[in-house]
Amino acid sequence: MVCVSRIPRRDEASFAEVLGAHPDFPRLIAIKIDVQRRGLHYTRRAMAAVDPARHQIYMWEGVAYPHSMLLRDGTTILAYPQPRDRNPYDVDFIDGAFVLIDAGQVVETVELWPKPLYYDKKTSSGLPMKEVVSARPQRLDIFASSFCHFAHVDDQGCQFCPLPHHHSQLREAYDLPTRLKPEDVKECIAEALKEPGRFTNIHITGGSVIKGREMLDAELDYYIKLLRAIGEVFATPRFPSQLLASPFSEKQLIRLREETGLGSYTSNIEVLDEQRFNWICPGKAHHIGYREWKDRLVRAVDIFGRGNVNTGIVGGVETAAPHGFPSEAEALRATLDEAEDLAQKGVTTVHTVWAPQKGSKFSELKSPSLDYFIRLASGLQEIRARHGLSVDFDDYRRCGNHPDSDLARLQ
Repeated sequence: MVCVSRIPRRDEASFAEVLGAHPDFPRLIAIKIDVQRRGLHYTRRAMAAVDPARHQIYMWEGVAYPHSMLLRDGTTILAYPQPRDRNPYDVDFIDGAFVLIDAGQVVETVELWPKPLYYDKKTSSGLPMKEVVSARPQRLDIFASSFCHFAHVDDQGCQFCPLPHHHSQLREAYDLPTRLKPEDVKECIAEALKEPGRFTNIHITGGSVIKGREMLDAELDYYIKLLRAIGEVFATPRFPSQLLASPFSEKQLIRLREETGLGSYTSNIEVLDEQRFNWICPGKAHHIGYREWKDRLVRAVDIFGRGNVNTGIVGGVETAAPHGFPSEAEALRATLDEAEDLAQKGVTTVHTVWAPQKGSKFSELKSPSLDYFIRLASGLQEIRARHGLSVDFDDYRRCGNHPDSDLARLQ
């Protein structure tokens, strides 16, 4: 069922040509990257085969889509629906199986994420549990707050980010509060954990809140309350968890470590270049600054330990027109040099694949080539291996969104 050749897009090399230039790169991870950067289009036949009783679905632009897919080796593909003029992969249903199709040819069979048992339940306050705590195959996701100061107050949100647009639609559709109550989250976590062996980590994130006696104190206080409520579900002082939050100061990080059972800390710098960071993330640049963000990540290592501090970048956005790097070679070199600097100081870097989304200011731009993303994923994993850094809390099972951490399981 696997095609051996593919029709290339007019403006770039074919999949086979790119993979031929990287013979040691795993084919399934290359497919994952290509699907993530180009997006998906579900055929009517595929949509008709989706079973809400068995499959995990979510709302995107008012339509209920399958949340995501798994390849036959367990690799996760997290990709958004895209219009046909973006040349997305098709997802079809043929001979009783979901398949990926490119240029009319079947590329791979895929499985849709299975729906967790708790998805059909509601909290005591009446909220749908699936909208309070969502799930990946082995991780529980808590999008604790849809408010981001940079986007909603200063109008200086990250230019690639569609989440304020998407979350506002979601909150309105389900009448959800802007900020989740810790009691609702705790109740959902307790219910989810009744499914034995399914979930291995809890991921918590939300928008930046700069208010407080010290900047970010209000955000920190909320996360401490939330983490302590979740901690009541566990018998041990610490539980497998990742907080993706703003870059807290050393004093704030000590509070976070000492007052909660948090296991790992992530703060996404988004772009590993100061000039492009200032343009792409104006709110982050104004309130924190690129160099201070990096310094705070490094200081977090002393508190949480090597291998427990992470930053994420939106891979490829550094090439965005008109102020991005003029060539992919320059962008790759600059990004990997900065990732190397962070790794030397104990901070891991993972990347997502930038695919311009509706609702973001970069929605009409184009992501870089498949070749670029293969080189970026390989480079980040090589840096991590060279410095003996793990990415256990953000790996292919617990997250599944990072091609570079997919590579970590192979080395």
